[in-house]
Amino acid sequence: MGMTITEKILARHSAHEKVSPGMLINAGLDLIMCHDVTTTPAIDMLKKQGIQKVFDPRKIVIMPDHFVPNKDIKSAEMIRKIRLWARENGIDAFYELGRHGVCHALLPEQGYVLPGMTIVGADSHTCTHGAFAAFSTGIGSTDLAAALATGELWFKVPSSLLFRIRGKLPKGVYAKDLILEIIRRIGVDGALYRAMEFRGDTVENMGMEERMTLCNMAIEAGAKSGIIAADQVTAKYLQERGIENYSQVESDPDAVYEKTYEIDTGSLEPLLAFPHLPSNVRPVSEIKEKIPVDQAYIGSCTNGHISDLRIAAQILKGKKVASGTRCIVVPASTEIWKQANREGLLDIFTEAGAAVSTPTCGACLGGHMGILAAGERCVSTTNRNFVGRMGSPDSEVYLASPATAAASAICGYICDPRTCLEEKS
Repeated sequence: MGMTITEKILARHSAHEKVSPGMLINAGLDLIMCHDVTTTPAIDMLKKQGIQKVFDPRKIVIMPDHFVPNKDIKSAEMIRKIRLWARENGIDAFYELGRHGVCHALLPEQGYVLPGMTIVGADSHTCTHGAFAAFSTGIGSTDLAAALATGELWFKVPSSLLFRIRGKLPKGVYAKDLILEIIRRIGVDGALYRAMEFRGDTVENMGMEERMTLCNMAIEAGAKSGIIAADQVTAKYLQERGIENYSQVESDPDAVYEKTYEIDTGSLEPLLAFPHLPSNVRPVSEIKEKIPVDQAYIGSCTNGHISDLRIAAQILKGKKVASGTRCIVVPASTEIWKQANREGLLDIFTEAGAAVSTPTCGACLGGHMGILAAGERCVSTTNRNFVGRMGSPDSEVYLASPATAAASAICGYICDPRTCLEEKS
C-alpha cells in the first residue's frame, strides 16, 4: 500500500521507511520560521533552560511582521530582543524593516521553501507553504523553543483528505472563493489534524500565489497542513529564484485517503464568510439586503500577493471609494510593494481614495493600522473573522476575495464584483 505525499515527506525525515496515520514520530526540520509575536516567549524558554545556542542558524529565518512598523514601546522592545538574540546566535536571515514582509509571503518569495521540506513556524498559517509540496505546519512557542534547540519535533502522522477540484473558475471567482466553499462544505473542524491535499485541473491551472491562498486557509478547517504536488508551475516559480535542484515527491497511485471530496467549480460564484466563522459562507447572489461597509481591507498572508493587488486594481481603476467607507491596501512584502508601484497599481489605489500601507500583519489580528471600532463592519481578504479578530468584539468581519472587497469599497456596501468586472469589459 502506497503513501500520500505528506506521509512520504514525514517518513524521509524520520527513522522510518514507511509511516501511516496515527504513528508518533520524531522528524528532522529543514526550516524554522520565526516572527515577532511568538518568538520572544521561545527565547525566554531557551534562556530559562540555559540553552545558549540554536541547533543550526542557517535553518532559521526571522521575519518581524505583526507589529511593524513598531506600534508602541512594547512592540519595539519585543523586536529589539529578537534582533539581539539573532545576532548572538549568528542568524543572518533577519528581515529588517525596509526589506520585510508578511512571513508567509516573504518566505517563498525569498527562495526558502522547496518541495519535500519539513517546515514549522510559530504561526498557524505556516500551512501556506504546502503549496510547494512541503510539509509545513504551525506550532506554538513551546514547540518553537524545542525546534530551535534540537532541530526536530515529534508529530502524529496525519491522515489525508483528498480534494479533487475540476473545472475553470467562473469570471469573478478566485482561489479565495474556492477555499471558502471548501470550508463551507466541511466546516471549521472538518479537517481536524488532517492533511488537506488539493489536486485536479483547477489547481493545475492556478499560479503559485493562488495555490498559497488555498493552503493558507487549510488551518481554518482545522487541518494540520495543506499540500499540493509540485509541477511545472512550481518549477517556474523556483527557477525565477535561481533554484533548480530539489527533491521531487508526490502521492503514490495506491495511497490511502481518509476521504475524497469531488468539487466542480463551474457553478461557483463569489462568496463571503459572514461573522463569526470562516464556515459561515454565503454566495453573494443570496445577499438581498444592502449591508453597509465601514472598511475594506485588501492584504494579509492570504491575499496580499501581486496577483491579488492586480485584481483589486482592475476593479478600483477609475472609481472612487464610497463616502463613509475606508479602503486599506497592504502589499504582503516589500518586493510586492515595489512591483505594484512599478505597475502603477499604487497610483490606482490612492487615486480611488484608498490608503496604501507598508507590509504588515497589523490589522489582520487587530494589532494596528486598521482596527475596527464597536459597531463597525469590514469586508476583508484576511483569513479569520472570529469575534474581535480585527478590533472591537462588537465589530464584524466578512471574509472575501480581493475582487469582492474592492467592489464593496466602491459601493459602500457588500456587492457582487462581477458587476464591476462587466462594466470594465
